Amino acid sequence: MKIEYLKKIISSGESITVEFKESKKKINKDVYESVCAFLNRYGGHLFLGVKDNGDIVGVDVDSLEQLKKDFVTSLNNPQTINPTFYMALEDIEVDGKKILYINIPESSQVHRCKGKIFDRNEDGDFDITNNTNLVYGLYMRKQSTYTENGIFPYAEMEELEPELFTKVRKLAANQKANHPWTSMDDVEILKSAGLYLRDLSTGKQGITLGGIMIFGKEELIHAALPHHRTDAILRRENLDRYDDRDDIRINLLRSYERLMQFIAKHLNDKFYLEGDQRVSLRDKIFREAISNLLIHREFSNPFPAKLVIEKDRVYIENSNKPHGNGIIDPENFSPYPKNPTIAKFFKEIGWVDELGSGVRNIYKYNKIYAGAEPEFIEGDVFKTIIPLTAQTAATRDTDEDEQRMEC
Repeated sequence: MKIEYLKKIISSGESITVEFKESKKKINKDVYESVCAFLNRYGGHLFLGVKDNGDIVGVDVDSLEQLKKDFVTSLNNPQTINPTFYMALEDIEVDGKKILYINIPESSQVHRCKGKIFDRNEDGDFDITNNTNLVYGLYMRKQSTYTENGIFPYAEMEELEPELFTKVRKLAANQKANHPWTSMDDVEILKSAGLYLRDLSTGKQGITLGGIMIFGKEELIHAALPHHRTDAILRRENLDRYDDRDDIRINLLRSYERLMQFIAKHLNDKFYLEGDQRVSLRDKIFREAISNLLIHREFSNPFPAKLVIEKDRVYIENSNKPHGNGIIDPENFSPYPKNPTIAKFFKEIGWVDELGSGVRNIYKYNKIYAGAEPEFIEGDVFKTIIPLTAQTAATRDTDEDEQRMEC
């Protein structure tokens, strides 16, 4: 089904959101210019192994793995793309030939490719570095579109939780040996992660809303975003009110831990082997669901985020800036990051995978966990509905579970 969807995109030809590169045995240098332009504009679809006219020639099969490795390595090199942005190449077979596909999201930041700023227009990538008006317009569009980039020049480092920086260094090191964050001080981590910015139009600089939401102490979060709240509710017996509740008004890292503990307290796990390794289906599902709840919400909207456990389902709601409307098909959809910088941060510490994988993982594992398919509904409020069975919904509150939920 996905292959047919991608073939339809290819048949429509190059456009402001579609680019073809032949790149048969090695990645063309201008591939990264296209990546930069897509990040700076609306995002898009990049195909390697396809000629400019749409003819599918395929990439050399023997070069496939090296192409993937070179691409990921270059994207994580700030001398190629700055700020760096993680994406993965996906190999697919079309008409008997292997091609490589990258779904590139729109970024909330302005990116440079080898020191130059590229933007997308119709079916081309354009160097706008020396065009002051276009560069200014690009920065203004990014800062006005994404609330996570709002700068708070009077927020102080003392108002962030210092122990969380220590935790983040350890988590990042677990994901990648010699991760650059391990040798950075706290301010350098914020700048590297895009959580400390400078506004070109006013000259003001400081910690962004994203930085406050990830690292901020409770008092700072209340000052910057008074309506911030995530409501965790158990509603099985007392349907008019609740049986248990956790009113969470803290930063995203602490919120993640509290929500996972709430899930462990009230939902059973289920024994499952994936290969020869035991996998916690409950954790697989709700790590993704909770990360999505925290990362992909529209912070400017006062609608309170909710995670509600009922007898036969868990439903999750958060305010949203929709890119569509209705039920999402996990096999055929284009994911859009609502807060790309925060999402990338969670990716760096290993709490989420690549964009779009969360929906697919919940879909995959809940069919094993509860024997039913979840629903994802796009709208002004994004809704996730995860069915439960009587066995999975049984209350569980053991010390072992509490300890395993601590990250």
